[in-house]
Amino acid sequence: LKTGGIKNPKQGDIILNANGGEERDDGTAALRARILEINRKAALFFHGCLKSPQGRAGLEYLQRRRLSPETVNGFGLGYAPDSWDSLTAYLRSEGYRESELAAAALAGISRKNGRCYDLFRHRVMFPIIDLRGNVIAFGGRVLDDSKPKYLNSNDTPVFKKSRCLFALNFAKNGNNKTMILCEGYMDAIALHQAGFHNAVATLGTALTPEQSRLMARYAREVIISYDSDEPGRKAARRAIGLLTGAGLNVRVLRIEGGKDPDE
Repeated sequence: LKTGGIKNPKQGDIILNANGGEERDDGTAALRARILEINRKAALFFHGCLKSPQGRAGLEYLQRRRLSPETVNGFGLGYAPDSWDSLTAYLRSEGYRESELAAAALAGISRKNGRCYDLFRHRVMFPIIDLRGNVIAFGGRVLDDSKPKYLNSNDTPVFKKSRCLFALNFAKNGNNKTMILCEGYMDAIALHQAGFHNAVATLGTALTPEQSRLMARYAREVIISYDSDEPGRKAARRAIGLLTGAGLNVRVLRIEGGKDPDE
């Protein structure tokens, strides 16, 4: 959850563009920096809630899923309280504007009264961390049978779900030849806990060409470990085409005794 040395450019500052030339910032860089700050504080807030009495349900859920304390801490897992404004009230007290919380995809604005409210409520929280260690988004899982089971951050100025992979910040150092591709957060985390530190997962969407090319930067081979049911097999067949198109060798792992890696 460390972000390290985030600079906060102001609108009108001269900054270097991607090609090394100078240009005047239009405010986008400043907003990106603010969102990264907000996300980091939100991740620490969720993690603190998980360890507090109000997060007991979330911690018990992770324990039932047999995640160790080391794994919970290592992935920075957390809990979003069953409240409409716990997070937003905290972030406002830290000096962030409601418009910034909405831009970070952590809060919504009520059409009825214009008030800000938490988008993630009563969920186990999975922070999504980029290759620089920045918290760029979140995934949240319900603790019961309500829908949607998973709620993922919408795209923001710091996050494009079609271009990111969960746990790539760990997996890029796990094995310089092979990656294991999973369908969900829990599958990837379970594999890491079992010693397979080269596992990654897509973020609530089907595999994209951008994600395939991203894996090709760090691996030569991808082992697909999707659910063993028919939707999982169909998704694996589609993924094979995208991964081979990115120049990767592909194998498919057959799961026995369970429908997915976590089981």
